Amino acid sequence: MRMLQWFCGHTRRDRVRNEVIRDRVGVAPIEEKLTQHRLRWFGYVQRRPLEAPVRNGVLERVDNVKRGRGRPKLMWDESVKRDLKDWNISKEIALDRGAWRLAINVPES
Repeated sequence: MRMLQWFCGHTRRDRVRNEVIRDRVGVAPIEEKLTQHRLRWFGYVQRRPLEAPVRNGVLERVDNVKRGRGRPKLMWDESVKRDLKDWNISKEIALDRGAWRLAINVPES
C-alpha cells in the first residue's frame, strides 16, 4: 500500500483510505490475489498424475506426526479447502484448465 500511496501522491498523514487508493489505481485487494495464486497452484497440482512427486508431497500428508503444543499451524491444504469453500468452487473444476482459470480469476478493480 505504501507504493500505491506514493504513486498517487499521498502520505499517511493525508489519511486516505486504502480502498480509495486501490480504486483510484485499479488494483485488487492483496488478500484476493494471494488466494488466487494459492488456488492456481492447487489447480496445477490437481492436474498432475497421481504418481508425481509434487502431488505426493503436497496432498498426501502423514497424520501420525506429533505436533507441538498450542494452536496448530494452518496447513496449505487446509487453507485451500477454506478458499474453495469461501469462493464456492468445486475442486473437480481444476481438471479443466480453462474453466479453472475463469473460476479463480480476480479482476483488477
